[in-house]
Amino acid sequence: MLVLSRQPLPTLDRRRYAPAAGSRAAPTCSRTPRPEIRGVLIASGSELSLAVQAHDKLLAEGIRSRVVSMPSWEIFEHQTPEYRGQRAAPAVKARVAVEQASTLGWERYVGSGGRVIGMTTFGASAPLKALQKKFGFEPDRVAASARELLGNR
Repeated sequence: MLVLSRQPLPTLDRRRYAPAAGSRAAPTCSRTPRPEIRGVLIASGSELSLAVQAHDKLLAEGIRSRVVSMPSWEIFEHQTPEYRGQRAAPAVKARVAVEQASTLGWERYVGSGGRVIGMTTFGASAPLKALQKKFGFEPDRVAASARELLGNR
């Protein structure tokens, strides 16, 4: 699968982040061992770099998280339960999904105790950075959402 964007996005350094090779769907980007994971950040496409930046902020504070790239729900759902569990760490309830479009459907991956950062309105017209700030598409806001969920546990 090729996932392309019109936005300028950073290239993930695969020496630092887990490789995507060999993954059938939803590769994990962080190398955090499962027993140490306290939060899961899920994103697709251009939002992946935002989740990775939030992960780095949390890691700097000693909060271990996992970043899951989910470019296709359909492909993910066709994987075995074991595969989905390895990626999504179902025991971890502090989950944040980031989607710069509609939030519709992401609740199935974050659960009732998770949070989806996304659009709940038709949108707005403004420069990209202004819109990202307005709607919470910034690493600090994603990290803050994860922290809030962990603080409530």
